[in-house]
Amino acid sequence: MTKLIQWDSELLLYFNNMGTEFWDPFWLAVSGVAIWIPLYALLVFLIVKKLKGKHMWFALLAVALNVVFTDQGSVQLFKEQFLRLRPCHAENLSEQIRLVKGSCGGMYGFISSHASNTFGLAVLVGLLLKPHFKYLLGILLIWAALVSYSRVYLGVHYPGDILGGAIFGSLIGFLMFKLYQRILRP
Repeated sequence: MTKLIQWDSELLLYFNNMGTEFWDPFWLAVSGVAIWIPLYALLVFLIVKKLKGKHMWFALLAVALNVVFTDQGSVQLFKEQFLRLRPCHAENLSEQIRLVKGSCGGMYGFISSHASNTFGLAVLVGLLLKPHFKYLLGILLIWAALVSYSRVYLGVHYPGDILGGAIFGSLIGFLMFKLYQRILRP
């Protein structure tokens, strides 16, 4: 386990220290919420446009529940149980990382809520709309990966936090999709 934690720290330092002041504003924006509001609105619009009647309503309910489960699950089931300090709070790393944001965030970082939320949304919406948009799932997974990577770039998460969040979020998104299918099965 110690070797795994060491690799996680080394990967964090590698990716975080590759950053430059030129790219900092870009990755800060990618990590933010406001920039993605048009994407969220577009996804809701596509669900409303392509899914009709009870399919649309259950899809929107599934998306809402997915957001709650990925967000609260990342905190309640992981951060508050594992109590792994964010790298910007870890004494042995805080002086070695580039903390791009003015603040570090909460005390604990395993798992990343950003990764959990974005991967959960990507998987669920990508699967819901796959019959209508063949490449949407892939595009949304790339988006989730970019948002998640931004957290390492900014120095607020280890790569392991991102991987854990991506797995958890994807699992929740997939399970919500299966629940949606089961409820609407004729």
